[in-house]
Amino acid sequence: MSKLAILGGNPVIPEPLALYRRIGEEEVAAVVDVVRNGELSGFVGAPVKEFDGGARVRALEAAWRSKFGVGHAVSVNSATSGLYAAVAAAGAGLGDEVIVPPYTMSATALAPAVCGATPVFADIEDTYFCIDPESVHRSLTSRTKAIIAVNLFGHPAQLHDLRALADEHGLILIEDNAQGPLASEDGTYAGTIGHIGVFSLNRHKHIQTGEGGICITDDERLALRLRLIRNHGENLIEHYGDNSLSDIVGFNYRLTELSAAVGLCQLEKADVLVAERERYAKRLSHALTGIDGFTPPACRAGCRHAYYAWPAKVNAAVLGVSRDVIARAISAEGVPVNQGYIRPLYLLPYFQQGRAPGGRSYPKGLNPVCERMYEQEELGFGICSFDLSEQLIDRVAEAFLKVLEGRDELRRLEAAA
Repeated sequence: MSKLAILGGNPVIPEPLALYRRIGEEEVAAVVDVVRNGELSGFVGAPVKEFDGGARVRALEAAWRSKFGVGHAVSVNSATSGLYAAVAAAGAGLGDEVIVPPYTMSATALAPAVCGATPVFADIEDTYFCIDPESVHRSLTSRTKAIIAVNLFGHPAQLHDLRALADEHGLILIEDNAQGPLASEDGTYAGTIGHIGVFSLNRHKHIQTGEGGICITDDERLALRLRLIRNHGENLIEHYGDNSLSDIVGFNYRLTELSAAVGLCQLEKADVLVAERERYAKRLSHALTGIDGFTPPACRAGCRHAYYAWPAKVNAAVLGVSRDVIARAISAEGVPVNQGYIRPLYLLPYFQQGRAPGGRSYPKGLNPVCERMYEQEELGFGICSFDLSEQLIDRVAEAFLKVLEGRDELRRLEAAA
């Protein structure tokens, strides 16, 4: 075995990994066409046809409905906006509770708070990192209004079980599917099992428009509420003659025609782009299977994992060296890795300082599985972040193996520190 790069040896991958670029000439031509047309946004905040946006926004929504087999698709300018709109569409507000996972991007947990509802954190699964239905069940109260399940890293949560739980208790299940386009559970697309699914078109997702998102639902009333929240809908309540919509406060969550044009091109490529990431992730996992103390990401039976990220787990006690030293050694070999993903969201100052609605306390130790993943076990590679090939993914695997096989040297390094 060659000398570890962290100890002065040559790295397996000497040049920085190139960023993943998936914008082609089709997107360029589509954007140029919009610019030449001159209508960069087609929205009007009034009860006219343009309330639902311009031609390309409507075309993107139609294509999304067709792709995912749903009744309604509502584009937004980000998945964050989509989450806020989804929670508001569910009717969650002051005095209500929304159950959320702590292991996700902050917007998932802040969406209820923005609506005046209290975020309630349920722990995650040990193996798949998604919200644990048993912890959700224990978190239910008479004030629970909705559940947000995140299909984290591209792996579906236990969506059918969560939908059954939501239906049993008269709740709305929202899927934060920002990381899981084309992921599935038992042959059904993630994002379509909940009452509302929220997709991301952010620049570092499988498919992207720079910024953007899509909310989908089969519920006509939820779709109307989403559209009103997206586009200054408080001005249209009288038009619909429905006083039950008077709780709506609309925003400018509208997607531009430029972004929609890019989104249409990207959606056409989605099958190829997601399958490519899936293939690379499986190849990396296969190369790193069977190492004591190191566990590649798992995929539950019947599920398709979209692999927005490649989250492995390390057992420092078995490996005999800390996760931190392992991560630094792999990064020195030319493979950037992260440790722990995201700190449990309830440990953010916003929650620790009692600023969330409801006056709830969020002590450390609240979700022990999540805290263990963050503090000790998760070690991730951003498989959607870099321009990869089968040859390069084999080099990535070589870097991991070099470090894991050089644990004796790392132990001596750590002991000397």
